Amino acid sequence: MRKLLVIRFSALGDIAMTVPVVHDLAMQYPELDITVLSRAMARPLFEQLPDNVHFMAADLEGRHKGLRGLGRLWRDAHLNDFDYIADFHNVLRTVWLRTEGCLRRKKTAKIDKGRSGKKALTRKNHKILQQQTTSFAHYAKVLEQLGFPVRPSFVSLDYSEYCEREKQPNEKWIGIAPFAKHPPKVYPMNKMEEVIRALCVEKNTTIFLFGGGEDEKQQIATLCSNYPNVRAALSQHGLAGELALMGQLDVMLSMDSANMHLASLVGTKVVSVWGGTHPFAGFLGWGQKAEDCVQQDLPCRPCSVYGNKPCWRGDYACMNGIQPKQIVEKLLSE
Repeated sequence: MRKLLVIRFSALGDIAMTVPVVHDLAMQYPELDITVLSRAMARPLFEQLPDNVHFMAADLEGRHKGLRGLGRLWRDAHLNDFDYIADFHNVLRTVWLRTEGCLRRKKTAKIDKGRSGKKALTRKNHKILQQQTTSFAHYAKVLEQLGFPVRPSFVSLDYSEYCEREKQPNEKWIGIAPFAKHPPKVYPMNKMEEVIRALCVEKNTTIFLFGGGEDEKQQIATLCSNYPNVRAALSQHGLAGELALMGQLDVMLSMDSANMHLASLVGTKVVSVWGGTHPFAGFLGWGQKAEDCVQQDLPCRPCSVYGNKPCWRGDYACMNGIQPKQIVEKLLSE
């Protein structure tokens, strides 16, 4: 049996975007043995995939840190046993692993991130507002270069075995993930609370708040104490339990962040809010629609591909100018 290694580290949202492509690869090439090499936190994303998909965790902050660590990773993961190496990341770590594979006569391919188009999309002056190739298409291109073209067919994953609560037929469940890593991707919390307040008056509606950091948990706890039908989306099953809950939601509200991609994997509609970033950069969730994106048409945006650049205007008008009513209307529309 031929063996193919897929490498993608980075943040959870980026890893989540590999899932539909890896799923389609596994379904369309059942004779291919596929292993995904990534961070341990991502393991639940691949546990519901076909049986010919396996997961391997890299300890990039410990045993596999640095150049010597990469050598240990090569040995620990038995990477010499693979026939193909698909580099879905193309950073220094993966370049080293890919080069090692080339030296050992493995067939390798790397992702083209389309940097020139994204640079034109986000530059301060003379922007070219054109849809860029999606990350899904970039990943699929890597597999095509290795001789495994895939047809997009992924629909959703089923995590129902991890459900801890079951929605009743007359209930409406709305998920809200109000956080993101960078300020240009975060809707102001005072405005988000207006959204929550407006949704709370809807009959038989429960709102679940998603967030992971200590500061985020504290903000969620405060909101839960202020609004009786707001709940924290905590699960004893961790990420798998959160995915199970997302799969039961009627709709999810998310920033341009990992939760948009997680909800997309379980087939839930996502209303996404975009500030300094833009769906044109190619990071809209799998199966999500442009009409469900909430954003402003400003000459300064997008100013960043990943949202990691400060607002050059200084006022974050891209987020502050979005009215809570716009978001509520999107969430309640059928």
